[in-house]
Amino acid sequence: MPTYDIAGKIALVTGANRGIGRAITEALLGAGVAKVYAAVRDPSSTEPLIARFGEQITPIRFDLTDEAVIRDAASRASDAHIVVNNAGVLRGASPIADDVLDALAFELDANLYGLVRTARAFAPVLKSNGGGAFVQVNSVVSLKSFPDFSTYCASKAAAYSMTQALRATLAEQGTAVFSVHPGPIATDMADAAGLGEVAEPPSLVGEALLEGLRTGTFHVFPDSVAKQIGGAYASFAENVIEPEMAEG
Repeated sequence: MPTYDIAGKIALVTGANRGIGRAITEALLGAGVAKVYAAVRDPSSTEPLIARFGEQITPIRFDLTDEAVIRDAASRASDAHIVVNNAGVLRGASPIADDVLDALAFELDANLYGLVRTARAFAPVLKSNGGGAFVQVNSVVSLKSFPDFSTYCASKAAAYSMTQALRATLAEQGTAVFSVHPGPIATDMADAAGLGEVAEPPSLVGEALLEGLRTGTFHVFPDSVAKQIGGAYASFAENVIEPEMAEG
């Protein structure tokens, strides 16, 4: 398993201004990353991070649904060694709701197509800087669907599938790929989903990602719910998902 030493490296984190993205940014800087590009829709929202970390934070405009904006971000962050695609959207609908197709299209555009746009834009950047690491923040709902959030779950399941493909594809250029699967984490998104009472601190995700990078672990399960699901999934992951297998 490819490990990755982050000391002195430069990272880009999407959705770095709050929640899991902010926790990952703080963890990376605390562990020796030299600078983080805080990739957000509104660069002014990074002011609290700049107040804390100063020149170690460089705000940069980013929008998962806009390929031109993403490619501009890749051009501006051409010295990045680590890309953490954390940003995502949640709308959620049951499989037979009146708005199910609209919800699914909205979430797929950001959570799946946005991942593909980001990977395509930044793969050449990582390659030119020695390979680096690409981290996709997925979710435990990429493994288990919940009816009221079926469209979100489907978008994350698709993103997880694409992350597996990226792992094999980007290995050819020396880029290590990691898939992070949080459970209920105390964020605005969790509150909107009604999970506030069971949610755990975002710092757990940052800490788990650091350990994943250090050990080269592809699947990262940060919190107690995630660890429970990850434990049940481990045998399948180790025997089917993680080994190299021929197609067909």
